[in-house]
Amino acid sequence: MNMPVKKMEMEGIAPSSSVAAPVVAMTPKRPPRSEAYARMAKETAVRVIPPLVVIALLTLIWELVCRRAGSTLPPPSRVFKDTKELIFDPFFDHGGIDKGLFWHLSASLQRVAYGYSIAAIVGIALGTLVGQSVWAMRGLDPLFQVLRTIPPLAWLPLSLAAFRDGQPSAIFVIFITSVWPIIINTAVGIRNIPQDYRNVAAVVQLNPLEFFSKIMIPAAAPYIFTGLRIGIGLSWLAIVAAEMLIGGVGIGFFIWDAWNSSHISEIILALFYVGIIGFVLDRLIAALGKFVTHGTAQS
Repeated sequence: MNMPVKKMEMEGIAPSSSVAAPVVAMTPKRPPRSEAYARMAKETAVRVIPPLVVIALLTLIWELVCRRAGSTLPPPSRVFKDTKELIFDPFFDHGGIDKGLFWHLSASLQRVAYGYSIAAIVGIALGTLVGQSVWAMRGLDPLFQVLRTIPPLAWLPLSLAAFRDGQPSAIFVIFITSVWPIIINTAVGIRNIPQDYRNVAAVVQLNPLEFFSKIMIPAAAPYIFTGLRIGIGLSWLAIVAAEMLIGGVGIGFFIWDAWNSSHISEIILALFYVGIIGFVLDRLIAALGKFVTHGTAQS
């Protein structure tokens, strides 16, 4: 019985009963934390440094141009000198409209929150109806295309006549300005749902509510959030313009009051805050859209 085994060993062939060598799994080494931090720092620098360089150059040009005699606009150094109290103490409240910028911005953001929320709900609902129903699209789409071309401030006298108060009038102007891109983009998203999705919904016999929540909204979400991003920008534009006319507390009224008082530096500071907040609002909606759509929405 041992002869074949010995013969195989002599010929250099391992017998079948020999134990196989253990296989060692090679796991890839993780990059050191220092390399990860360096990569993150590099990516951050690529995003941050170019805008900072451009801003610095523009500020330098602004300073040089406006320092000349006869300039009607103040240079950045003068703006900072004139408004440093507003910058470092934005929370003061002396009663009436004599408030810090925080309170003016807060009042404007509250109006935008109300008007934009209503526009988002109504816009998604109407957009879904127009996108899903051919008859609704034929009946409502021409009306929407006409109404969306009306400038925001053209609605303000009508809203003041209807509501007799500045607060609901401003909210209505925000709503009527921002609802159109939400409706149109939602309708386009609903119409572009692949037919395969509809076929699957018919096979599994989804009811209308299940089809809306499980098929319609997820498939159209990238289009919906595109409309929401456009809408939030229009909302912020509309409230600043509306507040110039309705008065009271708000960043739009602050700008108009500064103009009437010939405080050009305060106007420039307010415009800076308006731009920053508008950018932040857009980024928030973009981040929410990216989270909800798992990265398919444009950022």
